[in-house]
Amino acid sequence: MSTTTVKEMLAAHPADLGGVDRDKLVRCIEECVACAQTCTACADACLAEDMVAELTKCVRTDADCADICTATAAVLSRRTDPDPGITRAVLTACAAVCKACGDECARHADRHEHCRVCAEACRRCEQACDELLASLG
Repeated sequence: MSTTTVKEMLAAHPADLGGVDRDKLVRCIEECVACAQTCTACADACLAEDMVAELTKCVRTDADCADICTATAAVLSRRTDPDPGITRAVLTACAAVCKACGDECARHADRHEHCRVCAEACRRCEQACDELLASLG
């Protein structure tokens, strides 16, 4: 999903953002979608490695991160009467799984380029979640 599409959809939605910082919301949705795709691709690349048995935890963490990032992007995209507690919970969970996945991928980044790329995507998503969470007060 492109920045333009996310911005256009939020602008076209008849519901008010309820004081949520539009730029931080857009960035967080985009980073969640990008991280989910990157983690899915990294898990697949890990499975293709000769040393796949050594990457079991990485594959698992990638899969968990992709699922939680996808769910977070979906929850954040629904702007009709959002529950602030649920929003905070999914952002907290997403930041936590992105940290865990980024840390795990970073352990393999010197040997596997896909893990380096994934670790960076996880760090960006973690930061976007933390920034949106902090802006919610």
